[in-house]
Amino acid sequence: MPRCTSPRGSTPARLRLILAGAALLAVPLAGCTTATGGDGTAGDRPLIVVTTNVLGDVVSNIVGDSAEVMTLMPPNADPHSFQISAKEAARINNADLLVSNGLGLEEGLSQHIDAAAADGIPSITAGELVDVLDYAAGESEGAVDPHLWTDPTRILAVVEGLTPLLQDAISAHGTDDTTSDSAASDSAASSTNLIAGNAAAYSAELEQLDAEMDAAFAAIPAAGRNLVTNHHVFGYLADRYDFTVIGAVIPSGTTLAAPSASDLASLVTAIEQAGVSTIFADSSQPDRLVQVLADEAGIDVAVVDLFTESLSAPGEGAETYLDMMRSNTESIATGLSP
Repeated sequence: MPRCTSPRGSTPARLRLILAGAALLAVPLAGCTTATGGDGTAGDRPLIVVTTNVLGDVVSNIVGDSAEVMTLMPPNADPHSFQISAKEAARINNADLLVSNGLGLEEGLSQHIDAAAADGIPSITAGELVDVLDYAAGESEGAVDPHLWTDPTRILAVVEGLTPLLQDAISAHGTDDTTSDSAASDSAASSTNLIAGNAAAYSAELEQLDAEMDAAFAAIPAAGRNLVTNHHVFGYLADRYDFTVIGAVIPSGTTLAAPSASDLASLVTAIEQAGVSTIFADSSQPDRLVQVLADEAGIDVAVVDLFTESLSAPGEGAETYLDMMRSNTESIATGLSP
């Protein structure tokens, strides 16, 4: 693993270098969105629209082939800032169910989510289905933390809560006066059974993932379970697996904020005092600022990318939620082990 070291400079010089890179993290990622069923029409199948690609993968595992899942957020994107096209926004109005993370995560989609709710589109947020945490430090201290997927047991709760809603939405799709009672009943029963089976199978995989993560992190000494990232994203993982979040380069729950000189000076001090060996950078964000921070901290610190907020494109190591969490677990366990 490459190590990033340099002699400690004077505080003003260090902070000038750090702040020079701050804009790189503050600029939102521009990008197009992807969706299944790119012909722009809802077709004959029920349409489930999902905002983030993490939740899109979860929903796809539950519904299987019984519905079209349109995921708005493309791979390797930032959930705080990604945008959608007018065509995709229009398709939301055809949704049988709109699934979002909520809790203030999808900052760039808020107007579309609010408009869908106002138009009566059935909607649910993952944040409604779990026990949420508040940020424990930084500019967002006391505000609700939306990064719930870093704890797979909370995704288990999401699956449990989403399953009956998906069953209802898919069973109700296409029923009208021309559909016989018996045909509608048979179709509803078939969809309900299929989704229940898929949800049970996926829940078992999530339970296995949780056990794997627990075992991997148990090998890290308690004194070494200290996390530093681009911004505050690991509160739920820390809560589940007994880590301490030392700090974040951007002391906020959103990538749209920017650090001040005093924020960065405090973080350098915290890193030195805790003996942090690895800083983790979000794969969806440039890591230049984190590299500068590691260099200027004057200690032996590695910078490692994690897939913290987005799935990757196929073949890049985090194509699914399960892949993402296993990849992150391996990187964290390796980076923090003595």
